[in-house]
Amino acid sequence: MEESYSIMVNEDHEFELTQDQINALDILKTGYNNFHILKDGKSFHIEIVESNFNDLKYAIKVNGTDYHTSVKTPLLHLIDKMGFASNGAINVASIEAPMPGLILDIAVKEGQEVNENDPLLILEAMKMENSITSPRNGIIKSISVSKGDAVDKKQVLLTFE
Repeated sequence: MEESYSIMVNEDHEFELTQDQINALDILKTGYNNFHILKDGKSFHIEIVESNFNDLKYAIKVNGTDYHTSVKTPLLHLIDKMGFASNGAINVASIEAPMPGLILDIAVKEGQEVNENDPLLILEAMKMENSITSPRNGIIKSISVSKGDAVDKKQVLLTFE
């Protein structure tokens, strides 16, 4: 079975495209975010209006009509098929140090409610400041480190309720 991409358009139309089908499209880049596609003798002018590459979501115009799209890659299909959640950060119970370093700042307190991507703390490692952000919404249960602490890789820094 050939790997395919799923494209959801306006959350009500889904299209499956294989890599061969994508490669067979006659696509010409006509500007920074503009493309011309010729498919089955029909001409389509595409403009990418907004893009969120991390979430694979795009706002596009096709011949002047607005569409909202999301893409599911072959890797995401495989993750679903294996029964894993592609948004596994939702179930994160604790934050561990990704590398050895020094805690420069702690931006939260125990009992504080945080949202996904809120800054939690700053870890200095290899002379670089790394902002550790929350992978999910939640409440901080405990903080296991203090400002100025040296930490080891995989050491628990804080936990969520």
